[in-house]
Amino acid sequence: MKLEEFKDPSDLKNYSKQQLEELAEDIRDFLIEKLSVTGGHLGPNLGVVELTLALHHLFDSPKDKFIWDVGHQAYVHKILTGRAGQFDQLRQYKGLCGFPKRNESEHDVWETGHSSTSLSAAMGMATARDLKGTDENVVAIIGDGANGWNGTRGFKSHWT
Repeated sequence: MKLEEFKDPSDLKNYSKQQLEELAEDIRDFLIEKLSVTGGHLGPNLGVVELTLALHHLFDSPKDKFIWDVGHQAYVHKILTGRAGQFDQLRQYKGLCGFPKRNESEHDVWETGHSSTSLSAAMGMATARDLKGTDENVVAIIGDGANGWNGTRGFKSHWT
């Protein structure tokens, strides 16, 4: 299957371990190819390939809610939710946003750029879920912003 044709993350539930490993390799190749042209957050996304595959394999997005703490780590999520074909226009005028964007996909439930909003957002969504009496999972994904790393500028200096 071509990644550009991948539309529904629920298909991952039927993948074997070997198929998931092959898909992870294809996603990494895709990211390197596309981001070498458009720019973007390559390293942070290469680091979350298996994590994102596991999330979509175990949970049921968009019913279950994924809250990315660091939006620039959501490229793999975008690929798995049917937006791979838009990566030629990543971070371009009227193109695919570099962060989760609610108007892009029902799978993007929280808009974030950098870090520190996922836990409070997830708590709010879980409280709303409980008040409504529904049963979806709310998953906060803490990313590379938690350790002082910013994927575009390197480590922040704590010494100066």
